[in-house]
Parts: sequence; structure tokens; C-alpha cells
Amino acid sequence: MKRTVLIVDDAPSMRKLISLTLTRGGYEAIEAAGGAEAMEKIVDIDVDMVITDLNMPDMDGIELIKKLRSLHEFRFKPIVMLTTESQKQMIEKGRKAGANGWIIKPFRTEQLVEIVKKFVT
Repeated sequence: MKRTVLIVDDAPSMRKLISLTLTRGGYEAIEAAGGAEAMEKIVDIDVDMVITDLNMPDMDGIELIKKLRSLHEFRFKPIVMLTTESQKQMIEKGRKAGANGWIIKPFRTEQLVEIVKKFVT
């Protein structure tokens, strides 16, 4: 059974790139254009991992992580930030919110698949 990764990013091209990368890596990818849509999708879909952008218009990635971590079923599921943001204080803020990892864009596709493999087997 394929593992499912929820991709949350407001940029359609980035969602497609991540989705294609993960699909080629053997994962099922579900896309959401923002935090609110992600929260709606998790009601109907069981996901094994979340990859989220930081800067999104409706709900930023930090707020999304906090909301996900408040749900019992997401207390221990891996959540990774994939963003252009590289400031140490922002990375620390993400970690405190519950992010398990932080990937800086641009990323290498092999790097993304390897990171997902580390969290989801």
C-alpha cells in the first residue's frame, strides 16, 4: 500500500513539482493550495506525512502545523516545511510549532524523496 503525503503550497507549479517527484518515488501525493484546504482534506483522507510551505495567504505553514498538532491523529505524524525561508529564528519557530524538518527551496528532487523515506517507510 502506497504511503500518502499531503503537499500544501499556494504555488500550483511547486505543488505539481513536489507531487510528480513523490509519485515517481512511489508515494501517493495529495495537493492543497493552502492551510484551510489542507484542513478540509485531512477529514476525508488518511495521510502519512505533510509537506508544507511557510508563506501562504490564507494560513501560514506555522499556523497549519499548530492546528495539525492539536489533532490527536497528527500528534506524531511527520510534518516538514519546504520553503525559501532560511532564517534561523524562523526555523526555530517552526520546530517549536512541531515541524520535524525544514527543507530550503530550491531543492533537489532526490533530496526530497530521501527525506520522505526517512520519515515514512
